[in-house]
Amino acid sequence: MLSLAERPHLPAGVLESEGWGLQMVTNGADAKALIGKGNLHVGLIHFADFHEGAMETIEDVILSRNSMEWVALIPAAGLQTPEAGRFVADNFHDFHTLPVDPMRLMVTLGHAYGKAALKSRLDAPSRNTGGYRMVGASAIMEELYQNMRKMQGSDSPILITGESGTGKELAAQAVHFHSARRQWPFVAVNCGALPTPLIQSELFGHEKGAFTGAFQRKIGRIEAAARGTVFLDEIGELPLELQVNLLRFLQEKTVERIGSNRVIPVDVRVIAATNVDIEHAVRDGRFREDLYYRLNVLRLRMPPLRERERDIELLAHIYLREFARKEKLAVRGFSKKALRAMLNHPWPGNVRELINRVKRAAVMSESRLITATDLGLDNPDTAESDLSLDSARERAEREVIKACLQRTMNNVSEAARQLDISRVTLYRLMNKFGINA
Repeated sequence: MLSLAERPHLPAGVLESEGWGLQMVTNGADAKALIGKGNLHVGLIHFADFHEGAMETIEDVILSRNSMEWVALIPAAGLQTPEAGRFVADNFHDFHTLPVDPMRLMVTLGHAYGKAALKSRLDAPSRNTGGYRMVGASAIMEELYQNMRKMQGSDSPILITGESGTGKELAAQAVHFHSARRQWPFVAVNCGALPTPLIQSELFGHEKGAFTGAFQRKIGRIEAAARGTVFLDEIGELPLELQVNLLRFLQEKTVERIGSNRVIPVDVRVIAATNVDIEHAVRDGRFREDLYYRLNVLRLRMPPLRERERDIELLAHIYLREFARKEKLAVRGFSKKALRAMLNHPWPGNVRELINRVKRAAVMSESRLITATDLGLDNPDTAESDLSLDSARERAEREVIKACLQRTMNNVSEAARQLDISRVTLYRLMNKFGINA
């Protein structure tokens, strides 16, 4: 337990006799340093005054660890101003007026400790990340983690598919930093963001004087990633004439800088990503079939957020805590209606959209709990406006399967019989929609 006070006002002997370990500091810097080192669950703060500087210091200390619970010790006349009352109500589990009643304080500390321990368990990242920096505990994410673990030991190219905002680059980074190439560079290239005349130079480099404006030699991104990984994002946007050059590199593992005839061997792993239907692009002649087969050796599909219903609340809370701590905001969670609205929203922008909505809501919210209005999800018509026919069909399938499993008390065989599908098909759909039985 941590106590922050200019002068101790605690029955230290009584607390220690009841099993409480007590560490006392007298300033905010020491309090933050102690919080950073120790496994602390409860903090006590004695207020000598509620001036603005003191409140800013204390707020900074409180926000340094979200899982701790805080109890305020306040002089009898300390809550006379609205500012002081609001500050205590927004930031503390409970408060006691001085002098302290030891027995009453003991009960409060017990409640605070229990709540802090619960928050620490819920905040534990290991069970939600699969060993990566990605967040998700749904069945479909567990399958993704399992596939990534298999791929990190291989040097074969990987093609990552998925809608915008699903975390394709994050997955590529995770595979690289868990592979034998992790000590070498990870170089990302957005093929859709580069002007067509510059793509060849960016990928393969050029020699001095190779063209107007080439004042010095430039090492291409592929060569710069030597012994590491090059990530080619939006590979579906690569012009056809440059797809030939990339195919040659994949076949021969060599590059030639523009303006040079020297062949340079490059040992690099290629991970490509696209948010377009690459097979459709091949059929339409917009993407070379031979390049597609070279890239599509291993395949990762990043699931859209609407298929990760179990992860929506988890992600929202993690990004809210992170943003509130960074911006020193008083908001602490979501209302029940806000959580329901998030579950009902189709999330066309996926995780990126969720992050933006949560950040905006955290800034605009006028209370400790974010509402559906703060998130911009209070209008059902607005929430459904971006829902495609495929998305509507998938949502309907998911709801029917969930209802049938609930009705049959999670008896998969009986649910499959009632749905008139095979058990294998039902398991596949459950896995696709992240439904656990």
